[in-house]
Amino acid sequence: VGSLSQGQHCETDTIRAAILIQRWYRQYVARTEMRRRYTWHVFQSIEYSGEQAQIKLYNFLGYLMDNFTPSSNERNLISHIFRENEVCRDTEWERYFCFKNIEVPEIYSGPHLTFPLTVEEAVGLVEAFRNKKQQLHSRYVLQLLLETWKLLRLLPNINRISTCHSKEITICGDLHGQLEDLLLIFYKNGMPSLEKPYVFNGDFVDRGRDSIEILLILFAFLLVYPSDIYLNRGNHEDHIVNLRYGFTKEVLSKYKMHGKRILKLLQKIFSWLPLATVIDQKVLILHGGISDSTDLSVLARLDRHNVRNRHRIRVNVENPLEVKRREELTLNAQINKSEQDSLFLSTDSVSSDTTKDEWKLKYTSMRKFKTALISSSHQILDLLWSDPMAQDGCIPNEVRGGGCYWGPDVTEDFLNRHNLQLIIRSHECKQEGYEFCHNRKVLTLFSASNYYDVGSNRGAYVKLGPDLVPYLIQYQASSMTRELTVKQSVGRTERSALRVLREQLFAHKSDLLCAFKKFDSENTGLVSLNNWASAVENVMHLDLPWRMLRCQLVTCKNSEGMINYYDWFNELAIHIDQSLLETLYRHRSTLETIFRIVDTDNSGFISMENFRQTWKLLSVYLKMEITDEAISDLAIAIDSNHDGSIDIDEFMEAFRLTDKKSRLERGRSMFMGTASDLTKLEGDPNV
Repeated sequence: VGSLSQGQHCETDTIRAAILIQRWYRQYVARTEMRRRYTWHVFQSIEYSGEQAQIKLYNFLGYLMDNFTPSSNERNLISHIFRENEVCRDTEWERYFCFKNIEVPEIYSGPHLTFPLTVEEAVGLVEAFRNKKQQLHSRYVLQLLLETWKLLRLLPNINRISTCHSKEITICGDLHGQLEDLLLIFYKNGMPSLEKPYVFNGDFVDRGRDSIEILLILFAFLLVYPSDIYLNRGNHEDHIVNLRYGFTKEVLSKYKMHGKRILKLLQKIFSWLPLATVIDQKVLILHGGISDSTDLSVLARLDRHNVRNRHRIRVNVENPLEVKRREELTLNAQINKSEQDSLFLSTDSVSSDTTKDEWKLKYTSMRKFKTALISSSHQILDLLWSDPMAQDGCIPNEVRGGGCYWGPDVTEDFLNRHNLQLIIRSHECKQEGYEFCHNRKVLTLFSASNYYDVGSNRGAYVKLGPDLVPYLIQYQASSMTRELTVKQSVGRTERSALRVLREQLFAHKSDLLCAFKKFDSENTGLVSLNNWASAVENVMHLDLPWRMLRCQLVTCKNSEGMINYYDWFNELAIHIDQSLLETLYRHRSTLETIFRIVDTDNSGFISMENFRQTWKLLSVYLKMEITDEAISDLAIAIDSNHDGSIDIDEFMEAFRLTDKKSRLERGRSMFMGTASDLTKLEGDPNV
């Protein structure tokens, strides 16, 4: 009996130990998952914040484009930005892009191409890039791009394809310059061929270091198999976006001599990429998404290459009376201007009534044309930038700054109207590489693995057969991810996310200080955890779990749990390059983008006159009291080598000097204005 009792006791201890181990393991898994989720949230929030800044910069430039008078020098500069002065026939562009005068030296050991391109040459291109051999010569690059441009001009806005003959179609999402992912897809799934058709759903470029190689591979297979390779346009197939996110810089660094022509030709190609693909009349593939106004029949009729991709965020519907009043004011202003112009431009006697009638007719016609153009732009903007949401409805996508969020009801209505059963879209990084939503009627597909950092996410592609049932394949391209444990992978990604977040917090130091002082009326330098979290969210607008992140971000707290925010700023400064001033650091990407925009010939330099005009435009927007004489003095002061032009370092120095004079403090929200903010400039006499 004693031995039996002892055995039961041992068994009880074993069960108890197993329960404790199980409880510990569940807590460990829960903590790991929590860390993984907030790390993901940090990366995604900061990524969308950057896109929002980019779109708002575009809004500002677009506002200038619409509101400066046609005769002003500033208008000419903005025209350069949007390339509106480059109206040429296609034959003239083909002469500009001519490659025949570029010789390939005998010592060149990279791939050689002949046209029409063969399968062997396309596969050879893949192998050359896989083995990191010499890059493709600029003569072949221009020739390949020129042939691609000619082919794309023949394609419709919406490609319609079929899975007949038991052919499976492979669909890939964002690649973002990560050649390793594309090569892995080809290894696992096979090269494109007549039996292996592919749809690539946009965002081929930016962020990764091999964007041009990905484009050359995809374009090569497109030329070889024009009926089996389909390319949709993404929001990153846009030359202004490329200025910010790295593709422009990549091309100019790899092709120093002919990079400008290559970029110009790519700009043309991007504008001609099809907008969507439909499989078996049932599955719609597009990059971003839809809205409650998306209409495939409208999209099919657009002149896609002529629609300027103006990233205007949707705003709430205004009071109709206010809209009418503003239109009448605009019309009267145009009429008054016409009357003044008639006094100077003509010596003939023209009646005031006739002039008014003519201008009313012209303005009405112009307004109708502009309305149609804006409608076309919104259709494309929604298609490239929108994201799905769990709630019903359709609202502005204020997180990205462009497009919309659309709900399950919008999906249901859209599918019913167009007799479709599934939408496949990309545009959003997903931890597993894919995600279903809206009752499995919307599939998000993302093919760039390790997008934020090694181990941060898987990539995925999907195969569709005649039954149109999605078959998903996941992968991770980096060999390093296979060597890391789950704990190591999460830890590495978490450290990377926190480093980026600290940089963002440091960049908003002045705003955070003001927010903390609202809770610290006695100026003690201390705030509670709740007040710290509230202040940080009010400034950053990242929708992060700040209370939970406090342990990773803040160590300086007293015995009562109060946070010393001055010590906290000193902690943040340890992780930041101190050579950069706060304001300059905060707007570094935007300033670099502005420089590359103004540098219309991609020479790496801008003229003194362009610098003056740029500063004049920015001073209007930032409400900076800076005179023409002061701008000229600034231009001379920063031209350190006295060569009469300004490079990127000198351009950034101009903002640093101005910041020293506290002029940029008035423009703390530099280029962060939405469409409604921009309307405040309408009454400014300087505009």
